[in-house]
Amino acid sequence: MKFPPKPIGKFMSEILVLGFPDGDGEVVMIQPNRDVPNGGRMF
Repeated sequence: MKFPPKPIGKFMSEILVLGFPDGDGEVVMIQPNRDVPNGGRMF
């Protein structure tokens, strides 16, 4: 599934990032623990 670009304020967003809040409410970005190709499908 490909996510289409979406306007965010004055900018056009072409990416999706995922994260979780830590114990202090700061966002920790999800990242793979080994190399994967760009554009790979997330399950």
